[in-house]
Amino acid sequence: MTLPDIPIGGMGEFTVSPDHPALPGHFPSQPIVPGVVVLDQVLALAGICGSRERTIPWVKFARPLLPGQTAEVTWTMAGATLKFSVRHAGAEVVRGQVALSLSQDAT
Repeated sequence: MTLPDIPIGGMGEFTVSPDHPALPGHFPSQPIVPGVVVLDQVLALAGICGSRERTIPWVKFARPLLPGQTAEVTWTMAGATLKFSVRHAGAEVVRGQVALSLSQDAT
């Protein structure tokens, strides 16, 4: 299966509720949203869900995202490469790249 190299993209936002189950252990006295939760939200907004294999060639976390803060996501996808940026109040939270497997078989 080949994916087109014509870039497509989008924007969206998400807010992680202060009662999210990942927060109590991350960190108990001053919780921050775990990076894996942020990345999961990015993939969901870009429509990348399910069992498709993916790798993260690089990701840069610039500052923490706190529970209840709204994150703005922009992303572009060309071929099997998703590039994204997450910001809060105009400041970069995280940016990175996700490489998708061309196979859609579950492993």
